[in-house]
Amino acid sequence: MINVIAQGKDPKSCWAGKLGGGEVVTISADDDAREILHTMGSHKVRCLVMDAHRLVGKVALADVAKALPETPGRRPNAGPDH
Repeated sequence: MINVIAQGKDPKSCWAGKLGGGEVVTISADDDAREILHTMGSHKVRCLVMDAHRLVGKVALADVAKALPETPGRRPNAGPDH
């Protein structure tokens, strides 16, 4: 979104593929945190677009980390490397 506005384009009419950012990887709004992490890992991306045949939002790695259940040795709200 920031790149669209910075380039003086209209966010409502600009396609993500036209921004030259590479492949756009999408997930379903119904995907759980483990599926999202798997998708991020397999595509080597840190941000995914949520798509229900239209853009509904984006998920970053930090968002997924916050949604995971706390496990021994993992600090609450810490990133995936902590």
